[in-house]
Amino acid sequence: MSLNIIVLAKQVPDTRNVGKDAMKEDGTINRAVLPAIFNPEDLNALEQALRLKDANPDSTVTLLTMGLPRAAEIIREAIYRGADTGIVLTDRVLGGADTLATSYSLAQAVKKISNYDIILGGRQAIDGDTAQVGPQIAEKLGLPQVTYAEEILDLADGHVTVKRRLENGVETVKAPLPCVVTVNGSAAECRPRNAKRLMKYKYAVSPSEVAKLSDEQKAFVEARPYLQLKEWGAAFVEADPEQVGMPGSPTKVKNVENVVFTAKESLRLENNDEQIENLIKELITNHTIG
Repeated sequence: MSLNIIVLAKQVPDTRNVGKDAMKEDGTINRAVLPAIFNPEDLNALEQALRLKDANPDSTVTLLTMGLPRAAEIIREAIYRGADTGIVLTDRVLGGADTLATSYSLAQAVKKISNYDIILGGRQAIDGDTAQVGPQIAEKLGLPQVTYAEEILDLADGHVTVKRRLENGVETVKAPLPCVVTVNGSAAECRPRNAKRLMKYKYAVSPSEVAKLSDEQKAFVEARPYLQLKEWGAAFVEADPEQVGMPGSPTKVKNVENVVFTAKESLRLENNDEQIENLIKELITNHTIG
């Protein structure tokens, strides 16, 4: 059985390198100045998709991401690991979207893809931690949803069986296809890059990136359709302008405040067991640890 699998992924700011310019005055993230990475739990979702592809020959994994044109970076990353192709949903009118507007825009893109069996995505993105986009997309598409997935156990007879990791235990559920599944960070880590795929697809580019290439590089890409990534705008997915970006986002940031943590007290320890033991006893006493 061949499957058409969509993986929803997001390029997110690297929270280990957030500086003073991380937020704009309007309360939205200044993504243009922040180092960007593949959202961790979306990588867990990608691995589940690739396992389905391994178990079902001739299946196709399409990565769908919404963001700046540079989000094509995570499509290449997904292709290096085994995905087949990807789409960047990018448009100025999509900027500043909250989860409601984001889920609407992505749902419109999924409708444009049209032919799919299962949609996978990470439980949440580290730049928002809301875990809302996946379920909202399922609602907008009228699909069943399975959240907190840790492993896809089986896919057969028009149903998917999923192991869910909940706060107080594990649950196994079955859902009809097509459906939306959001994957926990406790799921299996994504496989590493494949060296052969890296060499084959390292020059894959989106239309925005093609414009920056030399004539020779453009000719090279044009002669190889597998290197041409897709880039869609709001009009192409027939999105209502009132439901995308800032106009479609009821969530408004009232105030942004930079908080800098400084140490009021410090304790310097010598390299001896007694001082370390005393520090541990103090931390246990004041309930910092233990």
